[in-house]
Amino acid sequence: MSILKLKPSCKDYIWGGHRLAEEYGKECRGDVLAETWELSCHPDGPSVITNGVYTGKTLQQYIEEEGRKVLGTHCKRFRDFPILIKFIDARDNLSIQVHPDNRYALKNEGQYGKTEMWYVMDAGKEAFLYYGFKQEISKEEFARRIEEDTLLEVLNAVPVQKGDVLFIESGTIHAIGKDILIAEIQQNSNVTYRVYDYGRVGKDGKKRDLHIEKALAVTKRVPIIRDKSSYPHVANCDYFTVDRLNLDGNVMKKMEGNLSEESFVSILMLDGKGKISNEGETLEFQKGDSFFLSAGSGTYQIEGTCDALITTIREKAAPVRIGIDIGRTDIKIGLVDVHQKLIASMSIPANSLYGSEEIIGEIGKKAMGLLEENGISMDRCVGAGIGLFNQIERQMEATENSESVYWDKMEITEKISQYLPVPVQVANDVDCAVLGAASLV
Repeated sequence: MSILKLKPSCKDYIWGGHRLAEEYGKECRGDVLAETWELSCHPDGPSVITNGVYTGKTLQQYIEEEGRKVLGTHCKRFRDFPILIKFIDARDNLSIQVHPDNRYALKNEGQYGKTEMWYVMDAGKEAFLYYGFKQEISKEEFARRIEEDTLLEVLNAVPVQKGDVLFIESGTIHAIGKDILIAEIQQNSNVTYRVYDYGRVGKDGKKRDLHIEKALAVTKRVPIIRDKSSYPHVANCDYFTVDRLNLDGNVMKKMEGNLSEESFVSILMLDGKGKISNEGETLEFQKGDSFFLSAGSGTYQIEGTCDALITTIREKAAPVRIGIDIGRTDIKIGLVDVHQKLIASMSIPANSLYGSEEIIGEIGKKAMGLLEENGISMDRCVGAGIGLFNQIERQMEATENSESVYWDKMEITEKISQYLPVPVQVANDVDCAVLGAASLV
């Protein structure tokens, strides 16, 4: 089967309303339904399959059983499932917040950072949201205004209406205002740093936590220009490409697409009703439904009336790879571009490090530093390859016998992934040398 209908994970955050239950048929056990995570493999709220042989299993379980081929070749560069898609109903103002980039989030939170986009599904007459600053401010002024409760005076308030799109890159201060209904496509992350929360209290009667120091570290304190360069797409970046589909049932009654081996397709139905078909399978859809179509499953059709967002993963722009050679006496780290050209390299004396934790930690820090020194964002990195000498000797003291550190491939892969949020491949260094020589023939 290639069409999966998904049931979302539901969130009852204090600022939420009830429209997602009333108008979109989402299940709600209480008075508040703030968010529904429609396409999610995140452990904080996985979506569940409701049709076929995988009924009752999470999307993540489906991927694990079927293999990562269902995600497509463009997803090979991601360590985890790349995106998370939500409906958001803001009855009240959300907190003023910011999301870190991959580098900061991985180091401090153990997961990806967050770049996202908002598609405004509906908005009240006076609805607005906060998007960046009115003018550039210093870090000192930013901190002072948070302390003095005057931050809102320097934030850029943007009026919105149905159909508006905003792209929120990591590091952009922002907040959804009250009386707005939004579809959000984002990186697969749940890291949010609150800066200001209107003095509200949570269910426990206490004020919700703020994350001032982290926010000061990651926020871009400049005005944000709304970028329209994603045309003809609604949004287009290295994490997701989003297109809008509108079938009016009259002039446009049917859309036909193709599921190549490059990417899966997510279809989020904002409105309408009809049928979706692929590989002899047909499912009915209505307003609010979410579907996952696996990569490589050929032609699919959508018939009826609909307003939908279709999300895919594009090929990485200007990819860079990290090469690491762990030897007896030296550890070498290099950056290689798409043409197999060495961009930069460095070497670390291996006999100055003791134990696998220290070795891997130092490799991770140096690799990230090498990227930064050469002006290459972590987002451009698509993978790391490690050549490993099976037995690595460490001379602890001149008067002591040498200590040997042994690693297997699984161990080193898991440890280095804590520092580098990309797929990691490990092989014997001799095998790597042979492969390298063969590529030059």
